[in-house]
Amino acid sequence: MGLLFSFFAVTALIVIVFIGVQAAHLHYLFGVIIPYAAFLTFIIGIIYRVVKWGRIPVPFRIPTTAGQEKSLPWIKHNKIDNPFTSLGVIVRMALEVLLFRSLFRNTKTELRDGPKLSYGSTKWLWLGGLAFHWTFLIILIRHFRLFLEPVPIPIEILEALDGFFQVGAPVLYITDLIFLGAVTFLFLRRVIIPQIRYISLAADYFPLFLIGAIGGSGVLMRYFLKTDVVGIKQLTMGLITFSPVVPQGIGIIFYIHLLLVSALFAYFPMSKLMHMAGVFLSPTRNLANNNRAVRHVNPWNYPVKVHTYEEYEDDFRDKMKAVGIPVEKE
Repeated sequence: MGLLFSFFAVTALIVIVFIGVQAAHLHYLFGVIIPYAAFLTFIIGIIYRVVKWGRIPVPFRIPTTAGQEKSLPWIKHNKIDNPFTSLGVIVRMALEVLLFRSLFRNTKTELRDGPKLSYGSTKWLWLGGLAFHWTFLIILIRHFRLFLEPVPIPIEILEALDGFFQVGAPVLYITDLIFLGAVTFLFLRRVIIPQIRYISLAADYFPLFLIGAIGGSGVLMRYFLKTDVVGIKQLTMGLITFSPVVPQGIGIIFYIHLLLVSALFAYFPMSKLMHMAGVFLSPTRNLANNNRAVRHVNPWNYPVKVHTYEEYEDDFRDKMKAVGIPVEKE
């Protein structure tokens, strides 16, 4: 159900562009107003979610660890998996954010003949996730050339490296192929594996369909369908300088691509994609595990009237003696 809903939701977005641009000629709406509104929603939404998460108290250190904690001097501790210092936390976070270290170490469990519980590697998921996120980032950086004039030299170098294996014209970017392959892999994994399909919701399928449609429309626009690149550059420069213009002759495929990107920006703050910012605010990741060295006191503690055993015995001494319960005071 979630799969079909997500598919038709993305299809509806494409149909809306055809109706709005081809039939109603609402070029300014789809080329200027919607992108501005989506970007504003993106910025405000992320700030709201981050501030909301940041205001949640974390009275205790609760890092998730996978190694020996620092204790006695002669016991070797794991400085990365169980960091004791802020430097160790930074290294651990860097490995997690840049290389998905915890996903690399993840394993799968299967019940085989016997019955026997067996463990296996899940490196394909790690490789697919790493390829997806890194190619997405590189493609995003490459798109900065549309919003900057002159184009910075680092972006030109990145484009040259990305198109190193040039095949024909226009230049074939390796990240485009890897990106589409990674999205396809993540989608097929979610559909084919029964356990993953059982727990998948529309919130899991919709981003995959949306991102896949963005990548597909971008590839069509670059390699197959005619697009006015000069007009697109004029439009994007107008957006970034807050002097928007909508040149004539930009193909419908660009407006489809732009609306899908705008939908992703607007959807981002309210979706699971916010793990991009949430990983930095997770107390299971961003805290040093120094509980044995530092006493952490709950800031919510307040004076509580307690009822000691002596007071309890004074209240019930006669009844305790009557049923044979020993007492400290006769």
